[in-house]
Amino acid sequence: LLLAICFASPAYAADNGCKPVFDAMSRVLVTPTHLYSSETTVSRGNKTKMNEMIYAGGANAAIYILIGAKWTRSKLDGAAMAKLEEENRRTATYSCRYVRDEAVNGEAAAVYTSHAEIEDLKSDATTWISKSKGLPLRVELDHDPDDPISKSHTLLRYEYTNVRPPAGVQ
Repeated sequence: LLLAICFASPAYAADNGCKPVFDAMSRVLVTPTHLYSSETTVSRGNKTKMNEMIYAGGANAAIYILIGAKWTRSKLDGAAMAKLEEENRRTATYSCRYVRDEAVNGEAAAVYTSHAEIEDLKSDATTWISKSKGLPLRVELDHDPDDPISKSHTLLRYEYTNVRPPAGVQ
């Protein structure tokens, strides 16, 4: 759900400036990617939870999640994540706006802001998209920014070099 909240239908996205963001996020599902996230949630006493995921690449490729100190293969593969993404595209309301160009670790990126609403969940995000690869480099995501109890802030960092499935995970 964390990643899926950032998506909308291609037709709706094109009308609302979101197409570059959604295209980039969809490419992650078929690109070998190592994703690092940290989430700080008010309801957990502002404690930060760190997570990692690895997308092996390809439409039906495996997704691995680091839980505690142990890597686990997700029950969802790239195709299942794409299906979940498409469902969220149909049921949510989104708007996006190009903000500026900026470098991320020396790589030129286009920066977009977006707002999403799906059921009772609202989120605001800033997404840095590589100008050369069309892939996200970084996302800052605020869930329920108007609700002090369930408010959370998530930082996502994407890496695309030397990505390999975790050793020994089936």
